[in-house]
Amino acid sequence: MNKVLQTFDEAVKDVPDGAVIMIGNFAGPGGTPFYLIQALRRQGARNLTIIANTAGGIGLTLDYDDHRVLFENKQVRKVIASFPFSTSASRPSAAEKQILSGEVELEILPQGTLAERIRAGGAGIAAFYTPTGVSTVIEKGKEVRVFDGRPCLLERALKADYAFVRAFKADSMGNLVYRGTQRQFNPIMATAARTTIAEVDEIVEAGELPPESVVTPGLFVQRIVEVKEDPGFPRNLKRSFQVRRG
Repeated sequence: MNKVLQTFDEAVKDVPDGAVIMIGNFAGPGGTPFYLIQALRRQGARNLTIIANTAGGIGLTLDYDDHRVLFENKQVRKVIASFPFSTSASRPSAAEKQILSGEVELEILPQGTLAERIRAGGAGIAAFYTPTGVSTVIEKGKEVRVFDGRPCLLERALKADYAFVRAFKADSMGNLVYRGTQRQFNPIMATAARTTIAEVDEIVEAGELPPESVVTPGLFVQRIVEVKEDPGFPRNLKRSFQVRRG
């Protein structure tokens, strides 16, 4: 199976309307699959459910076009996130405006719960109980049980049709190596989707990656695309193509 594709547009061309998509990110560009997001915006699939740490455009670090562009293009129906709003009340994000107006549905989760629900989805665990969120808005509509005298919420696993992940290197079999802030939601999201698409700085031949450096086995990755141009903003990484050119 050839997992290496030449363009990001090719990698996302079959994403249908209504798809559930996990997007690796934290609060900056280093671990965000920037080019896959841009390709999905051009592709135009609608009524998407986005699962990510933020809803994009939160203004916490460098201002750049992350998955906020999907909201600006009115492609999103629902977002599941921990930090969906901007850090500045005077500069609301596109997602924030659409959530408050009722255009986009929001499911907000504590960050640890979001991570564990994704991890559970990849591990085949249907649901789990956690004390996080009890007696808050997070509890609404969820089953509550008491364990050792402590109430806990039932949280169900999250799975996706696609995961867009950002890694440092891949081999032709899809084994992924991460660097720096890429080690946030990307590794767990890669396990929890039917189709995982990896945006990477460099692709090498099978067998060239040190086995102990591989975080995501190729079993979980279906498509790989190498970044071949500078996005025009710092990625907080020393890019491999810059090393090759130097």
